[in-house]
Amino acid sequence: MELKNTVAIVTGGARGIGRGIAYELAKEGARIAIADLPATAADRDETIAGVKVLGSEAIAVDVDVRDFAQCQAMVQSTLDKWGQVDILVNNAGVIKVGPVFMFGEEDWDLIQDVNVKGTFLCSKAVAPHMMQRKGGRIVNLASMAGKSGKAGASSYCASKFAVIGFTQALAEEMGQFDVTVNAVCPGEVDTFMWREVLLPAIALGTGVTKEEAWEQAAVKNVPLKRPQTVEDIGEAVVFLCKANNITGESINVTGGSEMH
Repeated sequence: MELKNTVAIVTGGARGIGRGIAYELAKEGARIAIADLPATAADRDETIAGVKVLGSEAIAVDVDVRDFAQCQAMVQSTLDKWGQVDILVNNAGVIKVGPVFMFGEEDWDLIQDVNVKGTFLCSKAVAPHMMQRKGGRIVNLASMAGKSGKAGASSYCASKFAVIGFTQALAEEMGQFDVTVNAVCPGEVDTFMWREVLLPAIALGTGVTKEEAWEQAAVKNVPLKRPQTVEDIGEAVVFLCKANNITGESINVTGGSEMH
């Protein structure tokens, strides 16, 4: 699929990987609905400005992906602006860490609600439009943690394994409508999740500094000896949006740290 003049919704698009995805899609000429929580307004405005610098259009859309009515409104706002939705990128996600015996039920539920239910609800909201048009792309953000379980991240791993299973099931359902459904599995990307959640936990558990923890996780343990970037993830999303005969796949972008 050619991406020039297509319309994409990117959830969690205000910063981090979502911003990287928005920028890479904008470079291809796609128009972007940056869908995120109202609290991200300043970051979202910065992302929109960046999209415009790249020569494309963008709008801000408020959404809590845990609420189906808001997901429907997100799709409708995009349709009201541009009359079509060609691409949905389910990027919104959260993470918390801790051993199972200490992990709170509320934290578990939050992660499942955002990462899994949010992917389901946004896909459900956009599916009728794509089915009617007989075409489209859905790209879900999973994780290398959706391929191999990691101690201390049980809820996050469970959510991302679920996203991969959901991706495969939805790909079978939507294939007859020429809608592809794939997932991207990022690895060690320098984002809020790594800086503010994972690295402090790793540093505490191993007795090293956050900088040392990052060097170990993102360089020494990676076959390519370098971390991934938000641009890397965005390029993978672009590839899957362009690909006409790939569906149900979950592609690692991990520098080789996950090969399963």
